[in-house]
Amino acid sequence: MTFVDGDALGLYISIPFCRSKCTYCNFASGVYPASEHGRYVERLIQDLAAAGEWAARMNVALPRRVDTVYLGGGTPSLLAPELLQRLFAAMRMEFEFEADAEITVECAPGQIADETLDSLVAAGVNRVSMGVQSFIDREARVSGRLHNRANVVEDVRRLRRAGIANLSLDLIAGLAGQTVASWDESLSALMDCGVPHASVYMLEVDEDSRLGREMLGGGARYYAEQVPTDDAIAQMYSVTIEKLGTEGLGQYEISNFCRPGHESRHNLRYWQRRPYLGLGLDASSMLREGGGSGLGWSEPGYVLRSTTTDELGAFLEGPEAVETAWLSPVRQHEEAWFLGLRLNAGVDVGALTAEFGGEAVGQAMEAVRRMEGEGLVMSYGERVCLTERGRLMSNDVFQEFLGLEKEDQVNAV
Repeated sequence: MTFVDGDALGLYISIPFCRSKCTYCNFASGVYPASEHGRYVERLIQDLAAAGEWAARMNVALPRRVDTVYLGGGTPSLLAPELLQRLFAAMRMEFEFEADAEITVECAPGQIADETLDSLVAAGVNRVSMGVQSFIDREARVSGRLHNRANVVEDVRRLRRAGIANLSLDLIAGLAGQTVASWDESLSALMDCGVPHASVYMLEVDEDSRLGREMLGGGARYYAEQVPTDDAIAQMYSVTIEKLGTEGLGQYEISNFCRPGHESRHNLRYWQRRPYLGLGLDASSMLREGGGSGLGWSEPGYVLRSTTTDELGAFLEGPEAVETAWLSPVRQHEEAWFLGLRLNAGVDVGALTAEFGGEAVGQAMEAVRRMEGEGLVMSYGERVCLTERGRLMSNDVFQEFLGLEKEDQVNAV
């Protein structure tokens, strides 16, 4: 059996091409010659055609029905219109898109050509996420962004005029030169755009970005010395929750805010542990074992995690550039807590007990009670969720759910 029925699938397609590399970026993306675009899309089309055969070989359930598609990056809108058309045609050939499927494409402000916009509409794209990061022109410029505020406002207008009104704008708290006052101005500009969704991230400092490496090394390049303090970033985050909430953009996940009914359906499937297939550079998949075994998605069998290489050359060379590992029920239980707690709705303890058993959940609840005393989580009924303080310290909270149970064997392939 190649495909199975059951829960619909989410498709994630990674497009790693950018016009410039932002100083804070820690994704597998970069500036590559346009000549690589065609080779890359061809490889994606090959992988789409081989997905069913791969799933059968790995004995995982791969639904044929698709209800969410997400083209991320990188900047997917840099692909030539004919490449976008070929890619969407290949997706629809191999999978059955539901009539109301959410189809999202990430775009960079000021980089959406008229022909590209026409191609997106023709392909059925009904949601666009734009990486604004800051509405303050200087903050955007020193971070390596190529747009200004006027570009954002104009592209929002163009997208709506083309019929794509389900829009999301990204901001980053912690950019070089940013202050609480300038952050408040960015939030006001975002709200003036009237979009139904916003993603707000706190700056990540790690060795995978130029700015992060500079900060860890105590250097001054990329305006590293102008990055706000942790306390200032935490204040920006608190201001965000309050200010967006007053405008009807309620927080539903640590980094995501929306008007009622405009949650990112694709991203929700990650936090709800629903199946997804990721193709392209540094893309991940999560699929349950038993493509032909009849296992239900709610049963705690093993789950296959796969991740493609983050090296463009290796990806283009062949289909074996994929790492795979089986996730046991023990590890799934841990994930259920730290993924579920990302959502404001929190974790349904009753549902986890039905899935993983009372003994396992009981051990997790000991950690919950300890963190309740520290003001990091709170319980109401059968649900557990993070407090505002817990969201600021979410990585510490999530760590509490790792290693709660021991297991005799960890399968990997």
